[in-house]
Amino acid sequence: MCGIAGIFDTRGREVPDAKLIAHMTDALTHRGPDESGYHREPGLALGHRRLSIIDIASGQQPLPDVDGTSCIVFNGEIYNFVALRGELEQLGFRFRTHSDTEVILQAWRAWGAACVERLRGMFAFAIWDQAHRRLFLARDRLGIKPLYYALLPNGHFVFGSELKALLPHPSLARERDPRAIEDYFAYGYIPEPRSIFTAVKKLPPGHTLLIEMGQKSLPRPSQYWDIPFRDCGVRSQDEAELELIERLREAVQIRLVAEVPLGAFLSGGVDSSAIVALMSGLVDQPVKTCAIGFDVAEYDESNYARMVAERYGTDHRLDTVQGDDHALVDKLGWLYDEPFADSSAMPTYRVCEAARRRVTVALSGDGGDENLAGYRRYRMHMAEERLRGLLPLGLRRTVFGPLGALYPKADWAPRFLRAKTTFESLARDSVGAWFHSVSRMRDAQRDRLFSESLRRELDGYNAVDVLRQHAACAPSDHPLSLVQYLDLKTFLVGILHKVDRASMAHSLEVRVPLLDHVLVEWMSGLKPDWKLNGGDGKHLFKRALRPLLPDDVLYRPKQGFSVPLAQWFRGPLREKYRSEVLSEEIADSGLFDTRYLEQLLSQHDSGRRDNSVVMWQLLMFALSTRHLTAS
Repeated sequence: MCGIAGIFDTRGREVPDAKLIAHMTDALTHRGPDESGYHREPGLALGHRRLSIIDIASGQQPLPDVDGTSCIVFNGEIYNFVALRGELEQLGFRFRTHSDTEVILQAWRAWGAACVERLRGMFAFAIWDQAHRRLFLARDRLGIKPLYYALLPNGHFVFGSELKALLPHPSLARERDPRAIEDYFAYGYIPEPRSIFTAVKKLPPGHTLLIEMGQKSLPRPSQYWDIPFRDCGVRSQDEAELELIERLREAVQIRLVAEVPLGAFLSGGVDSSAIVALMSGLVDQPVKTCAIGFDVAEYDESNYARMVAERYGTDHRLDTVQGDDHALVDKLGWLYDEPFADSSAMPTYRVCEAARRRVTVALSGDGGDENLAGYRRYRMHMAEERLRGLLPLGLRRTVFGPLGALYPKADWAPRFLRAKTTFESLARDSVGAWFHSVSRMRDAQRDRLFSESLRRELDGYNAVDVLRQHAACAPSDHPLSLVQYLDLKTFLVGILHKVDRASMAHSLEVRVPLLDHVLVEWMSGLKPDWKLNGGDGKHLFKRALRPLLPDDVLYRPKQGFSVPLAQWFRGPLREKYRSEVLSEEIADSGLFDTRYLEQLLSQHDSGRRDNSVVMWQLLMFALSTRHLTAS
């Protein structure tokens, strides 16, 4: 696992400045503390920070080919590289190293841009094709590894694993994209391809980009993969359960190759417990498992993790996070560069910190909820879909629109009395309703938050367009498959962004078997009723795991990785909100209605409203702004 950076001069053949590429690469030292490497020639500079996992002795980068006509920088792991190497050797290619990096480079020489279709793993890489004076970039299918890029006014095309790698370039414009701000306050992160800066883009998952000498504008990324949602051909649920476990076992097994200590996260949830259960049957030594507990009982699920650890005899380590663990708040602005509002980034950071003390590679259970319909919102959406199917949209808008507007927002009330969101959703079409359910801030609240000048800049743009664009390409119109597809294209990528930054901050590689693309393709084709059966999410998966895990783990209420934000903003973070969000810098930005920013604090402080989610978003935006301004 590594950090990559580069400069391609699309207008000339000057050798890019050595200090500049060094500064860009040094910004990623946390991603690769073991060593650094550079390649410079007329028109090109590549930088690499290495975390040594495979072929420690000879896998240094940037890696040129034998005759010097191409060169690669690569971040990730290719799990089928041994088989690909054998295939390439039969085609006449020769290898100097035992690394997966060289396999990608030779695959490019053999198959060109189509090489990505042969790769099984997580990756972001750039290949310099000297003969044709062009640069080829690629990102893995699900977006496990990140890649930022920009074409600057001086003709420099720059790229890096994180936004901070691009910041040292003096020609990088730092104008904030108003649409990215709208997206952030709707979703809690900025979906691809936007970044917080208008000039910088993120390469979407499953896409490549080819840029050539003399190119005056950015080419459009090319998509090479999508989640198919095609019938996988399994006809009985019993057969599907057996095949799911065997396919997941194989996805786990191919992720156990490493020349460094390897372990697993164990939260006590279904997905991480499944990974540990299967992993335990594939290794000779006890699996090193890492868990985080909380000293606030309602947030703690460490007992379930301990239950699984005892069943499989793992070498288990539990670290407890204190209820006032808000010391990370300032660090998050630097860590994520762009504003990122998922507060579970804090315990994720801590569990990665704890894991790195024992292992260099950790397997995680990310992806199970999106692929197998585990979230509660899927159940709610399907129930609403049945109601939406009974009445035409026009009638629903007439009946439920006014009800949603008039019904009070009752955060204090029992869940069955909080009908406002349901009424508002029923007045929308399916995609609009889904957006309403996943939004961290509703349309009306964002409208209240934004200043008049920001609303003018948005010119009618609404973040729901992100989902509508994906929905227009969806391969299935089944209501459950559609929203799973939307989550896999958006929400999951945000989770992976969180895990990548939190893990790489500690130079820890995280591997995700449930996001093996071969497995994802197969799971997408399972019958929707097997995934969500009545009110039972992940129905098929839990049934398949009953021989491996206790019912107390499989059928307990989903808990999630939460922190006590509401208490924090009435205690230790109250003054932090005041100093950062109610600061002159935020007021001078002209982005927000400052009276509303103050109202959020007073309402929350009095207990009349729980505004903690919105306040956290604003705090993360302010901290990100401070970091990006100072860098």
